[in-house]
Amino acid sequence: MRRREVIAFLGGAAAWPLGARAQQANAIKRIGWVANAESDQDALTQSPSRAFSDALAQLGWKEGANLRLDYRTNLGGDTGRFRLAAAELVRAAPDVILCAGTVQTGIFQQLTNTIPIVFVNVADPVASGFVASFARPGGNITGFTSVEFSFAGKWLSLLRDIAPAITRVLVLYNATNSNWTGYRPTIEAAAASLRIDLTPTPVLAPADAEQAIEAFARERGSGMIVIPAAMITNRETLAALAVRHRLPTIYPYNVYAESGGLISYGSDFIDLYRQAAAYVHRILNGEKPGDLPVQAPVKFELVINLKAAKAIGLEIPYNVLILADRLIE
Repeated sequence: MRRREVIAFLGGAAAWPLGARAQQANAIKRIGWVANAESDQDALTQSPSRAFSDALAQLGWKEGANLRLDYRTNLGGDTGRFRLAAAELVRAAPDVILCAGTVQTGIFQQLTNTIPIVFVNVADPVASGFVASFARPGGNITGFTSVEFSFAGKWLSLLRDIAPAITRVLVLYNATNSNWTGYRPTIEAAAASLRIDLTPTPVLAPADAEQAIEAFARERGSGMIVIPAAMITNRETLAALAVRHRLPTIYPYNVYAESGGLISYGSDFIDLYRQAAAYVHRILNGEKPGDLPVQAPVKFELVINLKAAKAIGLEIPYNVLILADRLIE
């Protein structure tokens, strides 16, 4: 080989790593997201998706340019279908996975310990075994919690404030979700101080809720609390059942009140997705999820549906109305 050819060859070889790195840096990043909602028209998918995408765009990530969002929904709230969709997504090997809820995060944890996972709407990621600690998650999972267990006492107190005659409360919780064990001590302590009898009831489907509500609402002085993850994909059906049986009910997220529920108090559902976008951004730029601390919610919202109150025949006290962040008329 001639000297000029050798120099050209060595020069080209030296440039290979730089070219490869440049190509890798400019590659389109892929985010995987499986939403366990009824359809892609559901508020559980539309509003979070919009908030997440807008927040990513502000950080410089735009679909079709440097980002691809592999988004799967229309699962009808079915855990079995979610598991199949999650497995398919993991096989596609995205750069980051976004997921919502304790059960859903647990499914992804079983499927991969290498792909970074950012969760939202998980009550206690330490107790669930997703992270080692809030400050140092370790592993491939981090994210944003939704509601502190202490909220259970606040829900009961608010329920008594809006309906002072309540002496007994039906507590609906997701039979497949371990969160109830965390809420139970707080809500039982609050019930004892308020002299309210609790009836914890696991539900999986609208038929379970209908049977429980119909039997419980027959007695006077009844109310209901819906624990996070209980029938959120069937929230319109649940809200309609509560109104039909004139059962004052408090819910954990504003999407319940927006779907016809009487009152909701909890973290700003949509804001969690905006925050998740910031963590996804950092991971795509090379940070490890195990080094990103789990964040607690910082924005909370009290929403009262006055239409539901009228249908139940309940007049919301003024001292509660003035606390509301939003009134639905």
